[in-house]
Amino acid sequence: MPEQIEFSVPPDQVGDRIDKAVSKACSELSRSAVQRLIAEGGVTIAGCPVPKSYRVDLGDVIRVELPEPVPLDLEPENIPLDIRYEDECLLVVNKPRGMVVHPAPGHYSGTLVNALMYHCGSSLSGINGVMRPGIVHRIDKDTSGLLMVAKNDLAHLSLAKQIQDHTFKREYFAVAHGRFCETEGTVDAPIGRHPQQRKKMAVTSQNSKHAVTHFTVLEQFERFAFLRLRLETGRTHQIRVHMAYLGHPLAGDEVYGPRNGVKGLHGQCLHAGLLGFDHPVTGTYMEIRSELPDYFVDFLKKLGGSGEEWRKEKA
Repeated sequence: MPEQIEFSVPPDQVGDRIDKAVSKACSELSRSAVQRLIAEGGVTIAGCPVPKSYRVDLGDVIRVELPEPVPLDLEPENIPLDIRYEDECLLVVNKPRGMVVHPAPGHYSGTLVNALMYHCGSSLSGINGVMRPGIVHRIDKDTSGLLMVAKNDLAHLSLAKQIQDHTFKREYFAVAHGRFCETEGTVDAPIGRHPQQRKKMAVTSQNSKHAVTHFTVLEQFERFAFLRLRLETGRTHQIRVHMAYLGHPLAGDEVYGPRNGVKGLHGQCLHAGLLGFDHPVTGTYMEIRSELPDYFVDFLKKLGGSGEEWRKEKA
């Protein structure tokens, strides 16, 4: 049977177009995929299909009927990759903003996995199944930066254990709303599924997992702050959820941030700038770094930040 997702419209989404409301609740669906579902009658309120022009009201219970998944044979695609390190058992990719990591509803091509299959052939670990070959950890579509890929199962198991043991180092850079009273701090708050919106995460005590994020304020602007963040755990949307929980959602975050967003940003201003790990074979500690991308530097400059200074020397 087709999968069904049902959610109630929260107060902060009243007046939104139906496609925007569904996209927020079903974050793995692209806006175009949502619009196709609406056109096909797959989005209903009180059992009735709604037009794409419908604006949601408080208390509307929206049901989204996802189509049956089609049998998927992943196709290798010749998509250029920015590879920052590679050997016989792993590689580290610098993912551009806007690229989906693995196939999902609405994204069956053009993903990082499609590109990896072309580049690596059959040399990818199979622990995460056919949809996510080689993927040790993931970052969101609109998050740029470094991602670890395992070429065999032994490497995958070693790297996954380092993540589990909190010895796998992950540093991010972000721009967040607001002024911080402190120059550094730690958020220790459990994260689980949002009680009303299935595709959204939240700080909650119900069915949640321990989550810890450390942050340092690098530059403070009038209405934003430039941050370095280190993950102690790796929960879904962890940095985005924790910063929103503090009252400092990430600039451009369309799910956890202000309703009207930030002009010029299309998705959260978040970059995975460093991975540190013990090599699965040699045991040697390695650190791979990625400079801040253009969109990030340009936004810092608009805020009055140093921009280029952080591109290479501190990222």
